[in-house]
Amino acid sequence: MIIGSFFLLSSCAVKKHKDISYLETATASENETPKLNVFTPRNTAKKLPVLIYVHGGYWNSGNKDIYGFFGRNFAKKDVVTVIPSYTLSPNANYETMTQQIAQVIQWTKDSIANYNGDPDQIFVTGHSAGGHLVALATLDKKYGVESNTVKGIILNDAAGLDMYTYLQNNPPTTKHNYNVTWTKEPATWKDASPMYYLDKDAPPFLIYLGSKTYPSIINSNERFLEALKPFQPTVEPIVLKKKHVSMITQYLWPWNDRFDEIKNFIEQH
Repeated sequence: MIIGSFFLLSSCAVKKHKDISYLETATASENETPKLNVFTPRNTAKKLPVLIYVHGGYWNSGNKDIYGFFGRNFAKKDVVTVIPSYTLSPNANYETMTQQIAQVIQWTKDSIANYNGDPDQIFVTGHSAGGHLVALATLDKKYGVESNTVKGIILNDAAGLDMYTYLQNNPPTTKHNYNVTWTKEPATWKDASPMYYLDKDAPPFLIYLGSKTYPSIINSNERFLEALKPFQPTVEPIVLKKKHVSMITQYLWPWNDRFDEIKNFIEQH
């Protein structure tokens, strides 16, 4: 009863703006046009920093509405939080998904002031496949996110940072719809990998990694960090003794240390 009352009071402190359209155009292949939710603290007049969270799920599963706890808990800490859905495989490949996340970032830049968010303080984060999508949308300039729009990238047990190496050793099959998500062209795998777009203009990174996560995630994060070091030599991953799913479910609890760490990262940048 005490825990239930706590979460009820927490929810009352936050306003949820549901199912907002963000796509400039909808494609015929989409079964359902993806939308986003915005979480804001109630009764605030000042402009607040903004965090865009993109969910994971092998690029073929997941939904924004599962992650209300993430938006509510950050909004309670005065961070306006944007949580989008995106078109999943096999109805989209990685490129379409990344284009949509780039449009989320653009929508946020253009519209978040209407929700008391500061368009000059936009940060992005994602768990698993979501980490791949926010990194690729921000780093690969072909997706149109202007330099300095994103002030920082927070990777949470991110998958797919170097799909080129992974798929060379594990060619895509129908499992998880990887044959659709990535195609069977090695050149495409490299285009899909955020690691190869790192340069001196990349936003600052905060990287979380579970010590008990999948070996493929550990390996790709190691390669990503090695490629990042020439540009951001002081970045060190925060390694937590957790499995992959626990890296996101830890945000159910508002007293988790991650909230303060991420707020400090936002305030520093």
